[in-house]
Amino acid sequence: MLSFAGAVDALRIANRMVPNSYEWVLAGEGGQEVTCSSGISYKLDMDLVEVLRDDTVVLCGGTFVQEATTKKLLSWIRREARRGITIAALCTATYAVARAGLLDGKRATIHWENQDSFQEEFEDVELTKSVFVVDGNRMTTAGGTSSIDLMLKIIATDLGEDVANMVADQQIYSSIRTDQDQQRLSIPTRIGVRHPKLSRVIQIMEANVEEPISPSLLAKDVGMSTRQLERLFRRYLNRSPKRYYMEIRLQKARNLLMQTDMSVINVALACGFASPSHFSKCYRAHYNTTPYRERGSQAARVPEAGS
Repeated sequence: MLSFAGAVDALRIANRMVPNSYEWVLAGEGGQEVTCSSGISYKLDMDLVEVLRDDTVVLCGGTFVQEATTKKLLSWIRREARRGITIAALCTATYAVARAGLLDGKRATIHWENQDSFQEEFEDVELTKSVFVVDGNRMTTAGGTSSIDLMLKIIATDLGEDVANMVADQQIYSSIRTDQDQQRLSIPTRIGVRHPKLSRVIQIMEANVEEPISPSLLAKDVGMSTRQLERLFRRYLNRSPKRYYMEIRLQKARNLLMQTDMSVINVALACGFASPSHFSKCYRAHYNTTPYRERGSQAARVPEAGS
């Protein structure tokens, strides 16, 4: 909802500055009503029908984007793309555009929580960690307030930087980001510790989940002994490097279980576990449930189509 509201409100404010610059309608399958995950419903203006050539289609995705990406929606996106329409995706809607085959060979972004599963499914898309990406007539954002950044860029292109800055001021949006900005907080900010060697080790861990690196090699990479590395993690994070690394791998595994149809065995391999039994044991110890039950509970939470 934040992505949707931020995008529409930026356009609304732009119209205050330069009247009649933008107009929008809400479209969706069935053309009646749509309800977001917070329970708030919106009345739709139209079904998935043909739009004007100068229009831009902006898709907004939420938690259950895989289930919301229906055959009818995919057919509509592909048809409009063949007509040369510009297509933008807010948050997880990048998934729908990729499923339609419209991001192959292009740069794109999606919310950081969905990056692992997206990379597994769409190898032909050049996925970035930017807050938003514009590649030709395809635009994608990472979700949240990044939709504001994309709209401000569009407004700056259409109406000038001064108007975009005035819109940002009206939204109390003091830090306008570009497509060069990263969507996640820096490692020091995330862990609440500013220690360059600790940050570097965590960065290496996050980049090497499928084939974990031993603590001794991690220590060597940053110029310290294994014992010094152990002390560093104990002091600042109250856990061993091995434990912290395991948590990173299990978090990725959970994302893949919740967001993809990958088998549990393949999830285990993608997260550096040599055997499903070891993976299941570690997963249960951390999340108090098994990978199989986790997937089953996720299926039970998915709302029925049209609900």
